[in-house]
Amino acid sequence: MRTSLRAGLGLAALAAALTAVLAQQPAQAAQASTAHHYSSQRTCATAASGSAACHARVRTDSATPHATTASPAGLNPVDLLDAYKLTALAGSNGGSQTIAIVDAYNDPTAEADLGVYRAQFGLSACTTANGCFKKVNQTGGTSYPATDAGWALEISLDLDMASAICPNCKILLVEATSSSFANLGAAENYAAAHATVVSNSWGGSDARDTTYGSYFNHSGVAITVSSGDSGYGAEYPASSHYVTAVGGTKLTKATGTSRGWTETAWTSAGSGCSKYNTALSGASTFGTGCSKRAEADVSAVADPASGVSVYDSTVYSGQSGWWVVGGTSASAPIVAGVYALAGNAASISNNTLYTGYSSANFFDVTSGSNGSCTTTQWCNARAGWDGPTGLGTPNGVAGF
Repeated sequence: MRTSLRAGLGLAALAAALTAVLAQQPAQAAQASTAHHYSSQRTCATAASGSAACHARVRTDSATPHATTASPAGLNPVDLLDAYKLTALAGSNGGSQTIAIVDAYNDPTAEADLGVYRAQFGLSACTTANGCFKKVNQTGGTSYPATDAGWALEISLDLDMASAICPNCKILLVEATSSSFANLGAAENYAAAHATVVSNSWGGSDARDTTYGSYFNHSGVAITVSSGDSGYGAEYPASSHYVTAVGGTKLTKATGTSRGWTETAWTSAGSGCSKYNTALSGASTFGTGCSKRAEADVSAVADPASGVSVYDSTVYSGQSGWWVVGGTSASAPIVAGVYALAGNAASISNNTLYTGYSSANFFDVTSGSNGSCTTTQWCNARAGWDGPTGLGTPNGVAGF
């Protein structure tokens, strides 16, 4: 029997429902957090000039990628909501919000796979028929682009993470014709016109807002972008002045602590100092050491070693089913879900994270590194702001 997490539950009922779901999945968090030897690989090809690559990384732990088809492993919605102190809000908030997921190419099984994920973890159905889910191409039509298995797995990851954090939100999937910035930008413009929050789990080389910024400059819409999975080195559009750049952590259960979890900077989380784009004015007091746009701003779980459960039936590398997936592709839709639960996007900007900052609203990540760099905080976690994890990870929604 599955327990549903539905809108309108009282706080006590919601807590009981979450406990019941967790009891049905006793080994999942432990599998992800206690693994000592793991490997992963990216699902998308390296980005060519003028294009982006998705940032999803699947666990392999063998010579080839493998799906845990029998049952889900990895962190589930109960884990994520507990880790970021969102449990009560997830039961009551988000009904007026639409999260748009922008990705390239087509995932032909997106809606069906989302249904499997939500049913597995007791989330209410989100379908075209009930008005919760909508899938369109980059111009809002239903003539979809070619299928790409790597991007399809990315799409499933994004849909599942948005659902995990904001189960009451509506979801709009916008599929770009290709991974070029021009096509992804067209999809971004459509998404921003039809959603309150937009999530992007892809990027390419650092670029200029004077070239591509019009795709991301949408007042009143919260836009999250994954910072990348290659360690230190700025990527675009995470380096855009107009978005929230989302870095990555390793999230581990920690019994006996008040939070119940610990986090360190993920060794591959993207960070950097843009060569081109204007700094966020509010960031200047946080000692970024970057005269232009520094990334990341905030973070969430991304390390495949503490990866999340994802269901995808589009065959990737000969397999389909339940996967354990990581990358800042996971953290971007998680933070998008936090923005949606907060419901403030119409009146704030990404700069508000800094100007309204309170240490009580974030879990500060103070250990870990993503490489070597000329300015220590660009690649090393520390108290306060740092490149791999930004201001830290969400502690509820007050910071958003």
